[in-house]
Amino acid sequence: MTRKNKRRVSIRIDMTPMVDIAFLLLIFYMTTTQFKPPEQKQVVLPMSTSQRQLPIKNFITITVTKQDSVFLDFIIKAKKFDPTIGDSIEIPVRDYLTSTPDMVGAEIQKMRLKALGQQIKDLFLVMKADRDASFGVVEKIMGAMQEQNLTSFQVVTDLDQTLSRTAGGG
Repeated sequence: MTRKNKRRVSIRIDMTPMVDIAFLLLIFYMTTTQFKPPEQKQVVLPMSTSQRQLPIKNFITITVTKQDSVFLDFIIKAKKFDPTIGDSIEIPVRDYLTSTPDMVGAEIQKMRLKALGQQIKDLFLVMKADRDASFGVVEKIMGAMQEQNLTSFQVVTDLDQTLSRTAGGG
């Protein structure tokens, strides 16, 4: 008895549509993703000649506008129930409020307590003051922070590369 060899049928899958969809998804996510949350209030920063990196996470921003308004914002992780997975997930939530210069220290302490509730222990303070903000308001803010033992903070400025750090000539 002779057996007939069956012919194998080759299957060819065209991958072009899948590559097209992958690139379309990549372009969509690149154009819609916001890596840094937008600022609530825009300020024109003063110029400086020094540069230091700001903390990447766990910081409270104190913003002083040209009109001497004071705003605080802080991004915390909040647990939200997600019905698609049937469990709670952590998502970043911006805590944003308006304050007065005298109450900044107390408001920061409240934010620090919220952070401790989320197991965030190390918080950094960052101050962004408009270059046209009055010095008296910034001084009141620093005094209110000092009353609450908040003595360490960073001031955000724009880097002026035309100015030399050694302005004595030579």
